[in-house]
Amino acid sequence: MKNGDHLFLIDGSGYIFRAYHALPPLTRKSDGLPVGAVSGFCNMLWKLLKDARNTDVGIVPTHFAVIFDYSSKTFRNTLYSEYKANRTAPPEDLIPQFGLIRQATRAFNLPCIEKEGFEADDLIATYARLAVEAGGDVTIVSSDKDLMQLVNHKVQMYDGMKDKQISIPEVIEKWGVPPEKMIDLQSLTGDSTDNIPGIPGIGPKTAAQLLGEYGNLDTLLARASEIKQQKRRENIITFAEQARLSRELVTLKNDVPIDVELDELVLDPQDGPKLIGFLKAMEFTSLTRRVAETTGTDAAEIEPVPVETQWGAAAHGPDMEVSVTVAVGVEVEVTDVSPSLPAGSGGGVTPAELAKSRANAAIAEKIDTTTYVCIRDLATLQQWIDEATENGIVAFDTETNSLLPMQAELIGLSLALAPGRAAYVPLSHKSGAGDLLGGGMLEGQIPLDQALAALKPMLEDRSVLKIAQNMKFDWLIMHRHGIDIAPFDDTMLISYALDAGPGGHGMDSLSERWLGHKTIQYKDVTGNGRSSVTFDMVDLERATAYAGEDADVTLRLWRALKPRLAAEGMATVYERLERPLVEVLARMEARGISIDRQILSRLSGDLAQSAAAIEDEIYKLAGERFNIGSPKQLGDILFGRMGFPGGSKTKTGQWSTSAQVLEDLAAAGHELPRKIVDWRQLTKLKSTYTDALPGFIHAETKRVHTCYAMAATSTGRLSSSDPNLQNIPIRTTEGRKIRTAFIAAPGHKLISADYSQIELRVLAHVADIPQLKQAFAEDMDIHAMTASEMFGVPVEGMPSEVRRRAKAINFGIIYGISAFGLANQLSIPREEAGQYIRTYFERFPGIRDYMEATKAFARANGYVETIFGRRAHYPEIRSSNPQMRAFNERAAINAPIQGSAADIIRHAMIRMDDALAAAKLSARMLLQVHDELVFEAPDKEVEETITIVRHIMENAAMPAVSLSVPLRVDARAAQNWDEAH
Repeated sequence: MKNGDHLFLIDGSGYIFRAYHALPPLTRKSDGLPVGAVSGFCNMLWKLLKDARNTDVGIVPTHFAVIFDYSSKTFRNTLYSEYKANRTAPPEDLIPQFGLIRQATRAFNLPCIEKEGFEADDLIATYARLAVEAGGDVTIVSSDKDLMQLVNHKVQMYDGMKDKQISIPEVIEKWGVPPEKMIDLQSLTGDSTDNIPGIPGIGPKTAAQLLGEYGNLDTLLARASEIKQQKRRENIITFAEQARLSRELVTLKNDVPIDVELDELVLDPQDGPKLIGFLKAMEFTSLTRRVAETTGTDAAEIEPVPVETQWGAAAHGPDMEVSVTVAVGVEVEVTDVSPSLPAGSGGGVTPAELAKSRANAAIAEKIDTTTYVCIRDLATLQQWIDEATENGIVAFDTETNSLLPMQAELIGLSLALAPGRAAYVPLSHKSGAGDLLGGGMLEGQIPLDQALAALKPMLEDRSVLKIAQNMKFDWLIMHRHGIDIAPFDDTMLISYALDAGPGGHGMDSLSERWLGHKTIQYKDVTGNGRSSVTFDMVDLERATAYAGEDADVTLRLWRALKPRLAAEGMATVYERLERPLVEVLARMEARGISIDRQILSRLSGDLAQSAAAIEDEIYKLAGERFNIGSPKQLGDILFGRMGFPGGSKTKTGQWSTSAQVLEDLAAAGHELPRKIVDWRQLTKLKSTYTDALPGFIHAETKRVHTCYAMAATSTGRLSSSDPNLQNIPIRTTEGRKIRTAFIAAPGHKLISADYSQIELRVLAHVADIPQLKQAFAEDMDIHAMTASEMFGVPVEGMPSEVRRRAKAINFGIIYGISAFGLANQLSIPREEAGQYIRTYFERFPGIRDYMEATKAFARANGYVETIFGRRAHYPEIRSSNPQMRAFNERAAINAPIQGSAADIIRHAMIRMDDALAAAKLSARMLLQVHDELVFEAPDKEVEETITIVRHIMENAAMPAVSLSVPLRVDARAAQNWDEAH
């Protein structure tokens, strides 16, 4: 290599993941081999090779190499055993493509370089140094921040996704420090993706500020005692050695012993026949045509070359633990490798066109439930299993006798191998269908243990994709039988990632919406009311039609919806926030939590006495006895006889006595409505919790197992049922008493880890409010700071009432509170409340700007986005109905805030189990309630568990999003949930 030469170094592992997430799932026609990532990789590489001069780099390379990671274990694991310990496996359909991509690299006549014991980044650093020393220039094709330490006047980076060159100014603009300080910055911030510890509480902006002030890491650590902020000073002093270790981990080695010399990287012309032979083997028709035209090769004369394929295992195991920032939307051509491309397309189809063609194909295929098979012998079942294994894909559904997965018995299961080709496997049907008493086990069914033994290898085979609708239920049912389904896709969650907001995501509604097919209803096969039966009593013909349809429709929905993820830029949301959470929540549901029956019994008595006392007061105020629980009688008393203001009648002609109506009357100073509100709260707590919770105790586990709904809200928040643990009030004495009944097992403690003011922190970030960001960065009392800004009252010695008003405004603003609502909440005149809100927006104008910009975006697009890209759709924001429009505007303003907070805690939950396991802790995550996670840990592990939990939660947004405010988590341990909170 000499002066004037230019070396391109491709971050091969990063290219793989970018290619994979750029396209819908593609398969080779002849055998169904997943090749989407190979297709994307080849298209991206070809475009770069042929068009480099017209990119932002603007130069044709003279030397070229593609660098891959060799293995997950490197010298860094010797330095720090937990390095990359929290990495998860890549998508299962990507695994067999790793080896193919290396073969593709060689087919392009390019060096394919890797080195045992070192990462690709170390090789890139080494070749970059050698090239510069030889007088050449270097372009690293990647956007990975870990490589930015290499940037200098001779070395630049290139982000092909954005067609953007990354030189010294771009690094400074992005991180606030020049490339030579990136190592020190990363040493301070750490990296949760690679499990690099860093210093807790130090984010990129703080790190850049500190390095700007002290110069470098060593000086900062030596002068840490000078730092004014107490918490920051203490953390830097305490974790100094952790920062030094992190520096060793993030520093790239530029002296790796190389096996391929620099002069061997000279870029040779593409060998047309060699490349075409590989492309034809992959069945990439469109790219084959382009390569043939460019190289002057007659493709018809070239035979496909044999390629090595490995199903269910990585062709080169190391890439199993590669992790990069997903970049959706790479503009590469979709070649005709999918069996669902439009007829005669010949390739060149965009992801959006592919998605549309699949949806149209799914609708065109009519559903006939009479064609489904009932499998009643092991040999036939094995044939279906073998075919599913060979195809690499199967839709799967369970039938049970209960909607509660921890209570349900497995009655049967269904499989679908292709549209219209489905089967039902009855396992526990009883004779005497139609007889409420039933009979014995129906003959002619495969014994349950034999069927499960046959199914287990396929259901756990990582080369076979299992598709389900609401997989969490099916996963937990099979988990209870010793089978952990993997890998899988969930059509409910795919729909939720695509279309959160309008319409439901249940199979029945999705089938009508996307397939134009009305499914058989459960009640159609089990009956209604008193005459209904459980599914084990349904005759096999009807059961086969119903269950087979479930699997068939699920497979068709997957074919219609899955390509939309990439086409609409939602693959990251599904892959990072939805699908990984399925198993996490299922395991939490299986663990359950202990409750104390005696505490609940005592609380029921106390609540009954309190409610009775309030009843007497209500009767005295009303002047007569009546049924307080009857809306009609209550309405007649309040608005008919007593003439309270603000009464309105419902469509049925009776007075409305909704909670809002009563709260408004109570806020206006009327005592009777206030007593009724109090009575309703007490009786609801009694009926919903203290009386009902003992009924949810599992007969075998002796614990309560709630069920989490993943697709029930528009913002990504979870909800729970049977029992609902999300709505236990924590701001009332009675609600907190109910939490005392949730207890730890003997020898254990419950740990409550709760995000502190997370939605306000997200608001400060997205609306870019300097005062709020500074307050959070300095760990100030945010409500006191707000009160001081608004009312001119010093923080020190501030009256509690002033702070309380600021707190109400802070949280109210997030939910679009009106002057009327704030007046009710603070019991002040509406005019005064309105002035508070006006003052708030004057002091924090960025919040008003954010609200107006969000409404404008929602009106233009019909949706809003969280900081992680989740979309909440609000089509009614354009409604001509002012009330409907106003409601949607408030929801659209709140959704990015609440949704981002929900996404953050999802990230934390997804990483938590692996982090605890890596630390060799036996603590278990039991509950998620809004911004709070509840764990159960052995007494001796409590402190270490809290440290791990807090670290994961406080860094949950990284690396996907770099928040401009720190996250804080309050964590405590106690014998019961209330004391831990």
